[in-house]
Amino acid sequence: MIEELVKQIEARFAELGEQMTDAEVISDRERYAEVGRAYSQLEPSATLAAEWRHAQDDAAGAEELLAEMGEDAELRQELGDAHAQVERIEEEIRLAMVERDPNDDKSVIVEIQGGAGGDEAGLWAGDLYRMLVRYAERCGFQSESMDIGEGKYTFSIKGDGAYSVFKFEGGTHRVQRVPQTESQGRIHTSTATVAVLPEAEDVDVEVDANDLQIDVYRSSGPGGQSVNTTDSAVRITHKPTGIVVSMQDEKSQLQNRDKALRVLRARLYERALAEQQAELAADRRSQVGTGDRAEKIRTYNYGERRVTDHRIKFTVHNLDQVLEGELEEITAALQADEKRRRLEAQAAA
Repeated sequence: MIEELVKQIEARFAELGEQMTDAEVISDRERYAEVGRAYSQLEPSATLAAEWRHAQDDAAGAEELLAEMGEDAELRQELGDAHAQVERIEEEIRLAMVERDPNDDKSVIVEIQGGAGGDEAGLWAGDLYRMLVRYAERCGFQSESMDIGEGKYTFSIKGDGAYSVFKFEGGTHRVQRVPQTESQGRIHTSTATVAVLPEAEDVDVEVDANDLQIDVYRSSGPGGQSVNTTDSAVRITHKPTGIVVSMQDEKSQLQNRDKALRVLRARLYERALAEQQAELAADRRSQVGTGDRAEKIRTYNYGERRVTDHRIKFTVHNLDQVLEGELEEITAALQADEKRRRLEAQAAA
């Protein structure tokens, strides 16, 4: 079975390599980008396939020498090491070839809102916003503010593969720390919810204009004379679902409307995905990265400088670095766990 999988990987990788140098493909920017993404995604598996071939050769060579020379402790150890190497690589190949989430390549829209904890929850929401924006910068993605204020932060993160990284941030983030306003030095527990929505294209979600109620009104809060004195804010209500999206950050009514429609499409897309997942999985709580806002996914403990992800019982003790956007170690652990879950699901299917 692994032999056949390795052959498929090698053949597909060779085919993609040829297409990357094909003049017809190069002249088609969209097709060339698609081939390039597929090549990059398959490259780690192709590397593992080559390592597997090498380990198989080592094992076969050790077996031949044992057959020719008779029992030898050193050769027997070499053979055992080669077999262990083959088994390790086979497991890595299986994990690498697990079917990916079809949304992984998408950009995302992130919504953060303070939860339990009053004013401190709003401050915590702001800390999470800065953490995720810095993480996006570290990953080479671009972030765009959409609606910021009063403990609520809506922004987009653009770039191929953004959802594959940020989908694990969806849920309730809990902080345990002494608030600046606490005179007695008592530790408070506050929360903020994070929703991570794969940004939907027009082809993903069809929005009927007849289903929309669009209201315009005067913006409030800071923003300058032109923002506060014109009817530039936009509220869109999707009548079939009752979903309401408001935008007021931009000076232009047209810009606010465009951003509101982007968020609406993303929420409708997430809703459709949730319904689909509910049909496929009897217990959605067992799935990592669903964006379930009721799920407490992570605790940030200031006293212990500790961050614990409860979904995989994974703890790091570099709180300061995590809050500066150094989330790579946590994301890698979550991605590995997701692959194993998907592999188990494929094997059971």
